[in-house]
Amino acid sequence: MLIGEVARRSGVSARMLRHYESLGLVRPSGRTGSGYREYSGADIRRIFQIESLRSLGLSLRDIGRALDDPGSTPSALVGDLIQQTRTRIAAETELLTRLSRIEAAEPDGWEDVLQVVALLQALGSKSAGARQRAALSSADDVAVPVEALVDAVLSETDPHVAGALRWALARAGGGAPDLLVRGLASPVAAVRERAVRSLAELPGGEATDRLREALAHSDPAVRGCAALALGASGVADAVPVLVDMIVEGRNDTDAADALSVLASDTARADRIAALLVGRLALDLTHQPARGRLTQALAGIPGTTASRALVELSDDEDRAVALTATYLLRLRDAG
Repeated sequence: MLIGEVARRSGVSARMLRHYESLGLVRPSGRTGSGYREYSGADIRRIFQIESLRSLGLSLRDIGRALDDPGSTPSALVGDLIQQTRTRIAAETELLTRLSRIEAAEPDGWEDVLQVVALLQALGSKSAGARQRAALSSADDVAVPVEALVDAVLSETDPHVAGALRWALARAGGGAPDLLVRGLASPVAAVRERAVRSLAELPGGEATDRLREALAHSDPAVRGCAALALGASGVADAVPVLVDMIVEGRNDTDAADALSVLASDTARADRIAALLVGRLALDLTHQPARGRLTQALAGIPGTTASRALVELSDDEDRAVALTATYLLRLRDAG
């Protein structure tokens, strides 16, 4: 079969067939009397083999080795190809993300584009100082996409840079709460904690709603951070989690302070006191937790807390009784 017919049937151009021949990938088995290349059935099968391997992304050099080198194994070549493809996809994905963020910044001109690119590069710098400066400068004229700030704050390990990023995120505008919620689903505990801490510093009802949802999170650190933030804002939904934190000894002092803030409402104060007393009465609540619950009653005004402290002053647990007696004296002095 002559080269033109091979090209027509295989879909490989005559020029490419000549290129394959120059590389030694496929050589026509014969020549006509006029000197034209003549391809045998075996030659044509090899052409199709070459094209099949090209479709997998193998280079012509790798294809030659795969077809001619007895020591070449498919597993090694395919494994290398998989790794190269993953690397290329990661690079393309990173580029696509960067382009999308530049588009989201809605630059007016190339100068704006260059400023956004510089800021995005600084946020990804290995230097903590450079990242912090980028976070602080993001509140200036350069509009950094919220998604970029969220990604930065969820991956940031330096506490000073993280604080600057949370500040920048709080000033960046809408969309941050929903993006941060994705961080709460991370398998990495540190990322979940960064997400909820960032939510706690965001203004607005949307962030508050997301924090309310976080009260039911499976991670106690997430629940606790959400409860402390909501308690400081006067959201009563946080009360049960705050009481749990006191019982478990997790940030119990901060939890008690948050309960005292919530107890500024008289009706709510009695409900909080009743909840603390109810946990004190449980058989499963052991001495250290009973002591913390008793101390928490100190910040709760109202008759329910006072009556509870009077009863606790005669508690069989001497440490609890002494704590309650001391707290009663402080209340009387007050």
